[in-house]
Amino acid sequence: MARKVKETDDLPKAKVNKTSLKKALRIFYYTGKHKWKLYLGMFFLLLTGGTALVFPMMLGDLIKTVEVKDYDKINTIGLYLIVILSLQSVFSYFRIYLFVNYTENTLAGLRQAVYAHLITLPMSFFVQQRVGDLNSRMSADISQIQDTLTTTIAEFLRQFMLIIGGIIFLLFLSPKLTLMMLGIVPVVAIAAVVFGRFIRKTSKLVQEKIAESNTVIEETLQGIVNVKAFANEFFENVRYKKSTEEIVKNAIQGGKYRGFFASFIIFCLFGAIVAVIWYGINLASQGQLLISELFSFILYSAFVGVSFGGVAELYAQIQKAIGSVERVFEILDEKPEILEINTIQTNVNRIEGNVRFDEVAFTYPSRKEIQVLKNITLTAKKGETIAIVGPSGSGKSTLIGLLLRFYDPEKGTLYIDDKDAKEYSLTALRNNMAIVPQDVLLFGGTIKENIAYGKPNATIAEIAEAARKANALEFIDTFPEKFETIVGERGIKLSGGQRQRIAIARAVLKDPSILILDEATSSLDSESERVVQEALDKLMVGRTSFVIAHRLSTIRKADKIVVIDKGAVREVGTHEELMHLDNGMYRSLSNLQTQLA
Repeated sequence: MARKVKETDDLPKAKVNKTSLKKALRIFYYTGKHKWKLYLGMFFLLLTGGTALVFPMMLGDLIKTVEVKDYDKINTIGLYLIVILSLQSVFSYFRIYLFVNYTENTLAGLRQAVYAHLITLPMSFFVQQRVGDLNSRMSADISQIQDTLTTTIAEFLRQFMLIIGGIIFLLFLSPKLTLMMLGIVPVVAIAAVVFGRFIRKTSKLVQEKIAESNTVIEETLQGIVNVKAFANEFFENVRYKKSTEEIVKNAIQGGKYRGFFASFIIFCLFGAIVAVIWYGINLASQGQLLISELFSFILYSAFVGVSFGGVAELYAQIQKAIGSVERVFEILDEKPEILEINTIQTNVNRIEGNVRFDEVAFTYPSRKEIQVLKNITLTAKKGETIAIVGPSGSGKSTLIGLLLRFYDPEKGTLYIDDKDAKEYSLTALRNNMAIVPQDVLLFGGTIKENIAYGKPNATIAEIAEAARKANALEFIDTFPEKFETIVGERGIKLSGGQRQRIAIARAVLKDPSILILDEATSSLDSESERVVQEALDKLMVGRTSFVIAHRLSTIRKADKIVVIDKGAVREVGTHEELMHLDNGMYRSLSNLQTQLA
């Protein structure tokens, strides 16, 4: 059976050098008050290694009692062996417990620090990163660090101690036999590790081919209507057959390698042991070595051989861990936004809601060759509804991004209440804003928790009132668990209109001075749109509202309609004023939508 591939198996390694080690040591900054557990764990590690090294020598002494016919010492040495085993068991328990305790506390601090830093990074960081990659750093990379701190480092040091200590004891027992053993056993052990790693790669390749064949099945069954409609059953059979033949080909090849490996182990590894024993017997026959010493020698040789192989594998794990630490700290080295997020904001300093874009230009850092906004000048007074329309890619969403200060203008100034927006703290500014997007993201908790996201310390009475104003109470009351109803991942258990009304309730609860509606009704059916639009109309009263809309029928009552095309303002006015412009863009868009309706 093929070995199951862990998510950490694919992690790249890093070179172990002075620079990489210096970066890796930064992790100990998150140890805090738990550093003593690491030191005490190291102490128990030394005791564990020490007792392990004494054990073969004492077993040899036990056999020696028979050789020299000193039978009185048999029970005494047997008792010492039990004591040594008992001590080693106790030392191992405390070593493992202390390393796990230290690691979990250190990684909890690291996880919290990375997450707290991650959510304060600017939008320019997130648009250039894949969510899957960030998730991998938070899961696979930290899991690799966890394994290394908990087990790998301790085991690496322990194996290293056994190698050094074992060789010292071997030299003490028989320098001649030691030189022979060092010429054979470590080489064979390391070769076995390298060969074993190669076999794991072939097993992983088989797993990948199986995954590819399963993808064929999944795609075929998901698209069974298309398969049958296009009469492509034969094509899919051929595709799956090729996939399974690849599995067979790679599995047979892997079987050959495993057969070679088994032959290698039988001949070379056991042959090396036989060679050491043969030479040891020769030395014993010449009176240069006692059988009891040969017995101890064989045990120490096994320790050294296994430890040589183990060190090679553990070193590879340490390389992966250093790479993981570097990738995690890449996040922590990113420059965050300056936010005030130490506590939940309870007393928000309200702004009036007057907004002015003054000759604002903007280019995304990742697309410097394209200027998205070109000298935009736009004014919105307190309580006005400003509708922003234009073709896709014209810069509407970018304008909203600047309003929320996800980005700052590269030229010109954004004023809030006649004050440069940069003079406000980001937290204070965004606490006065709320957004109802087209694609509402609900968190996987309850309806109550999702509404309360607009005001985390809200009472149930405030949440219920916000739901009522958002026309959401009518459907919430139909659920058996009402506000405690679980909405599912991304709100999958609710319809599109219900999700929109939860988002509106969230905005109502926040009670913002500036409201942003980003195509909030464009994906709804007519009935849902009517209910949601009614809730939005109530929400917009008394607030400065920016409405991005493709469906122009929803913005006819706006105080000002701004038409943007290719990053520039083309037209500004009310619905009636823009409809009277000859060859106007708004008029053309409106007439086109009327014809298509």
